[in-house]
Amino acid sequence: MKEIVTIQVGDYANFIGSHFWNFQDELMGLASDPHGDPVFNSQDLNMDVLYRTGETQQGILSYTPRLVSINMKGSLGSMSSHGTLYNNDAPIASDVVTWAGQVSTHVSEHHKRNLFLQSLYEEDQNLNMANEANGGSTGSQREYQDKDIVDSLENGVQFWTDYSKVHYHPQSLYELSGVWMDLEEFDNYGIGRDSFAWTSHGEEISDRLRFFVEECDHMQGIQFIVDDSGGFSAVAAEFLENLVDDYTNTPVMLYATRGPGSNARLQSKKHTIFGDLHDAISFARLSSYSKLIVPIGLPILSTSKASKFLRINDEKPYHSSAVYGSALHSISLPFRMGPVRPTSNACSFSGAVDVNGVIEMLSGQGRQNMVSILDVAMPAPTLTGDNEQSLLENLQPLTPQIEEDVEDLQAVEYLTVHGALASAGHRASVSEVKDMIHAAFERSNMRPMFCHLSATLCPLPIPLPFPSIFGNLVGQRGELINGQLTDASRKGSLDVHSIPMAARLRSNSAILPFLETRLRNLHQFGIERGALGAPLLSSWGFGKEELVEMEEMLSKMVIALSPPQLSDSD
Repeated sequence: MKEIVTIQVGDYANFIGSHFWNFQDELMGLASDPHGDPVFNSQDLNMDVLYRTGETQQGILSYTPRLVSINMKGSLGSMSSHGTLYNNDAPIASDVVTWAGQVSTHVSEHHKRNLFLQSLYEEDQNLNMANEANGGSTGSQREYQDKDIVDSLENGVQFWTDYSKVHYHPQSLYELSGVWMDLEEFDNYGIGRDSFAWTSHGEEISDRLRFFVEECDHMQGIQFIVDDSGGFSAVAAEFLENLVDDYTNTPVMLYATRGPGSNARLQSKKHTIFGDLHDAISFARLSSYSKLIVPIGLPILSTSKASKFLRINDEKPYHSSAVYGSALHSISLPFRMGPVRPTSNACSFSGAVDVNGVIEMLSGQGRQNMVSILDVAMPAPTLTGDNEQSLLENLQPLTPQIEEDVEDLQAVEYLTVHGALASAGHRASVSEVKDMIHAAFERSNMRPMFCHLSATLCPLPIPLPFPSIFGNLVGQRGELINGQLTDASRKGSLDVHSIPMAARLRSNSAILPFLETRLRNLHQFGIERGALGAPLLSSWGFGKEELVEMEEMLSKMVIALSPPQLSDSD
């Protein structure tokens, strides 16, 4: 088995991660349901790749994500930093009094469980009581209606833990002590660098990572998700710098994420320059410590082509992060596909690959480059005999600032399709998916130089706490219904139970505008003589020599992706 350790740094990264882990939990629940849809009963996905088996202090077996989550103090809402499974009681105050002066006590606000978390808590309590009663019935009367829970989440999510249905290990949840500021104030690279002290934070985070790594037999890689819109980018870079030294042979696949609106700049020229420099420094630093970096986060998701069949409220991180979490689930499915069984008559998956295989594929074929574009079709359209082209055409970018309809003869793609529906309403077989995609590429005017296809029958399950973001044209199994798309109607987990998905990573020159903007802003505002942002970068701790190295690295990325006639035209 090849294990993956996941790291989530920052608030929005944890919003995405919460959805990602909910999908894994839902898959495991559906796989164990003897009366459920057989498509979920497949044993082809090895969840041990992402999860670890343990035991609580009470001797109860546990199954928890191999995860390190980093966020601000007070970001866990009603959840304890020890998680919900392990009972680590707070230390009892000593009766010994050695201080005779006045004592001032500051207590943070205690957040109550919402309806969803309260229902999970009561289910666990009922299950424990049934187990103690030697196999008594677990079918207790529901205290809450699903509709009330869904409505509560739609109107009341404040923290990523508010909709998390997963048990976490005590080593997983780390809060940065001493960092109590609002997220609005934690908005640039410099303040993140100032707030993160390696001596007080770094060693403990490294110990937590080591706890999970040392349990692995053969770790295939690290899945790193970071909110790079503010100070957490600096926290992630400091952590990554030490991580790559400790685990030199372990590839890091990094998703640099940000929510809608986080790209918006204040009107003053000064704040615009500060924001542009943050973006340039953040990308340069993060990419220098990862084998492959995938920028994710459209400035406005609700009106993007990726949301054609969705109804997103950009002001709710709970909504937008669900789309990005779905994409990360889809793109990582091949990492946990089991070995093909030769006795199987109809294979339910194809194209298993590990993290290093994808990285080598996207960064090493044809040209060396380390940045990739993420596209998604959510839900993926039905595969029909005369409409297979629509699946590729419906893949829309979640990466910002890219050029559309670019012909790149050296493009490399990694495509995952799962749960695809055929024209008759049944699930398309893996061989049907492969044939359809192959036919689509044959007819395409912009074929990549190389494309790896992974396919599986298992669709994306929609768990109860998933937000109501589907439009009225999405059916119960994710099929697209003919009719007029309306703005008023939103569907959620009570109406849509699963959807077919397609997600793609591509190394393509379409990313050039993204890279060129960061290269230009770094030079213009930070390096050239009289640059307006030079004093700011100096206050962030960056000297001229380090900035020039960043500029050279970004320049190499641009040159690697530029058409030959442009890169050789000096």
